[in-house]
Amino acid sequence: MFRGSMVALVTPFKNGKVDRKGLKKLVKFHINNNTSAIVPCGTTGESATLSYDEHELVIDAILDEAGGKIPVIAGTGSNSTWEAVKLTKFADKKKAQGALLICPYYNKPTQAGLYQHFKAIAEEVNIPLILYNIPSRTGVNMLPETIAHLGRDFKNIVGVKEASGSLDQMTAIQNITPREFLLISGDDVLTLPVLSIGGVGVISVLANIMPRETEDVVRKFEEGNIAEARKLHLKLYPLIKTMFIETNPGPVKTALGLMGMISPEMRLPMFKMSKANESILKKNLKKYGLLK
Repeated sequence: MFRGSMVALVTPFKNGKVDRKGLKKLVKFHINNNTSAIVPCGTTGESATLSYDEHELVIDAILDEAGGKIPVIAGTGSNSTWEAVKLTKFADKKKAQGALLICPYYNKPTQAGLYQHFKAIAEEVNIPLILYNIPSRTGVNMLPETIAHLGRDFKNIVGVKEASGSLDQMTAIQNITPREFLLISGDDVLTLPVLSIGGVGVISVLANIMPRETEDVVRKFEEGNIAEARKLHLKLYPLIKTMFIETNPGPVKTALGLMGMISPEMRLPMFKMSKANESILKKNLKKYGLLK
């Protein structure tokens, strides 16, 4: 169930409010374009700016539209353990297929603190849980030993989205976690290398605008067509880099707006792209046939 291109979905806003119709439109788009799973309320979904009610609204709307046609892995992490438990319980109650739990940000807990944080959540729910390690955003790196400890101790902690950028760390995780524990790339640029060391897919920013192609990279690799997977990965590389010329989700949300998918509206402190970078974005979208 957790494999392939799992889109780190943006949260569309309109006039300062969550755009429920926009969410449903995006879900349909991904169902029709072979995305393997939808991951709302993560970093790309501007989760830190959502109220409790909005967070639940987003998860509820996506589950309703998905209707079991595509797995939904709800982002339910927080820097507050109590808040993460509350949000994860909601996702469990609504029968999401999984939950994604970011390392607590700003607090900079020790490895023991990280273990206790995720332990507290795992003991409260039955839903499959995917850890999310992204030191550049959280200020703390969850070490392979901590990840392995959690994977051994809690059956519902089934994998990790690794966005440390370190293939060395990801290889270490593969060496010491249970065989069935899932390694998922948290960086589009590392999708193919992560697959080569046993990863099962990517939670992808690029998939917001190129879902079919992102899924095809993983699918071709799984089928043993490594040359074609590499060719497609390299073809997508320049566009992947463009998605990060400013802080995510600025470029990808702007791209979706230019494509007429949703309003590109973001919430402060996220702000519209500079004109120079937006010009670069438009140029690259045209190269890939996403704009006329």
